[in-house]
Amino acid sequence: MIYTALGDSITFGENASSFAKAYPRVAASLVNASGSHKVIGYVLARPGWNTLDLLDAAVWQGSSVISRSNVVSVWIGGVDLANAALSALASKQVLDAQRIVARYKQNLHAILTQIKNTSHARILCCTQYNPFPSSPLAAKAISGLNQTTKEVARSYNAKVIPTHLWFEGKQSQLIYGYRKGKIEDALSGFLPIHPNDRGHHVIAKGLAPYLGAGK
Repeated sequence: MIYTALGDSITFGENASSFAKAYPRVAASLVNASGSHKVIGYVLARPGWNTLDLLDAAVWQGSSVISRSNVVSVWIGGVDLANAALSALASKQVLDAQRIVARYKQNLHAILTQIKNTSHARILCCTQYNPFPSSPLAAKAISGLNQTTKEVARSYNAKVIPTHLWFEGKQSQLIYGYRKGKIEDALSGFLPIHPNDRGHHVIAKGLAPYLGAGK
């Protein structure tokens, strides 16, 4: 079985201690260890990719592996929101989350259409956890993003993976460099938003049954 993980820095494994500790590889390893399936994993992800970057990569770089995949997961959108939020903070402007989410919706539709057009793979759409639970603005924006993810996923008969629930209330344990859980924590130049090794393992453990059991 071929599993391809599409995404941004989280899927790439940013701030994991090694690429082997990133959730796509750990999830594949867990399924292989269970003996239920033999999984070969691929990753199409880069730090800093927004939805448009991932769409471009899926079309021009990933079509070959996507076409051969049995399962494709999509986890994207955090960069779209983070860039907009940091820009708004720096310029003391109000974050126009609705506009960002509307653009995300359009691009996610295009990404899932591309997958459907090139593959018969089962599609898994991951929700976004909130790395800034102490900022009401972040909670509201990410809630809007996740609601849109669910709506778009349903229209493609894709399975929603509730990643945000696995991190809720545990962000300080699962996020690398976690500080106060406020958007302002990111103004220092370091973004405390990526899973640590424990966080990646939590994601992998939750994701593995969807890979191996055909849920």
